[in-house]
Amino acid sequence: MTMERPSWGRASDILVAEGFPDAPVYLNAFGEGDEQALLTIPLRVQAAWANNSARDWADIFSENGGAMIDDQFLLGRETIYKYMIDGFSGDYRGASVTGSSLFTQFLSDDVALLVTEGGTLMAGEAELPPENLVRNIWVIVREAEGKLSLLSHQSSPVMGV
Repeated sequence: MTMERPSWGRASDILVAEGFPDAPVYLNAFGEGDEQALLTIPLRVQAAWANNSARDWADIFSENGGAMIDDQFLLGRETIYKYMIDGFSGDYRGASVTGSSLFTQFLSDDVALLVTEGGTLMAGEAELPPENLVRNIWVIVREAEGKLSLLSHQSSPVMGV
């Protein structure tokens, strides 16, 4: 007997609950369902960066989440928040991030892996410079249906572009 995995929620409902507009063009890269729910995490990240909001970026993470940023490992939502306050008032002022999904894998009922490709557009850049291209690994946790958070995020440069 095969048991179905619990629902991760509907992407459009998740985005509305988080205060974001629906993003069908981005989400349609994957069929309806849980894969689209995963994609709400990078959409929320893109919105946080577009607004240069350290709080919005940090709040995507689970309380004990971690991120590799600028070769530093930041552990915990508040540590990420404090780091990004400095980032958005310094080097990342006016920066945004862009990307597209490459791969999803559900590791358990409540943990999934997402791989994306994209990068950081610094203030004034309209196109992503090849040297800024990265692949991102996202470990996403399902806290409840429609309530997802980021447990871990790491960006790695794409070499040889």
